[in-house]
Amino acid sequence: MGQEESRNEEMDTARIQELCIVFMRECPSGSLHLHELRRIFGVPSSSVEEALFVETVFRSFDTNKDNALDFLEYVAALHLIFRGNLEDRLRWSFKMYDKDGNGKLDKQEVKRIIKVQTSEVDMGPSEICDRIFDLVDQNHDGQITLSEFMEGAQKDEWLMNMLKLDINVTGWVNQNSWKKS
Repeated sequence: MGQEESRNEEMDTARIQELCIVFMRECPSGSLHLHELRRIFGVPSSSVEEALFVETVFRSFDTNKDNALDFLEYVAALHLIFRGNLEDRLRWSFKMYDKDGNGKLDKQEVKRIIKVQTSEVDMGPSEICDRIFDLVDQNHDGQITLSEFMEGAQKDEWLMNMLKLDINVTGWVNQNSWKKS
């Protein structure tokens, strides 16, 4: 088991290095803009959902809010995606979903992240949202704080599935990165 973990860690390191080399080649200015990230990941303009996902990811890693990822922001993003622990990834997910940046999720923000698979769930988005708030909103104030989010997500598998907390986006990055290169 330890050997497999080591091999996966080496693969992750190699993948991070590869993506850093491509960044330097594709972004000689040292800045990666949203339109470039969409091109790199091959996100078609017709795919509103995927374009929104890429934009949300981009904004979550643009820590200085200059509308560009510099190399350090890019490396930090790759490190979190490929090697971050559960708590770090949950914090990142919360930050992505907290659209207004107030440190709390309201019902509108939660409804945006619910992706109902009708074949698996016999509930509508409002019902799912209400159930999530029943499970997570400990003080029943109509908002989910980071601590409520982290505690609820870690203890309830149904909640993790309903929020589609894809805290391991490594597969998506590997599959879609540098499609056009």
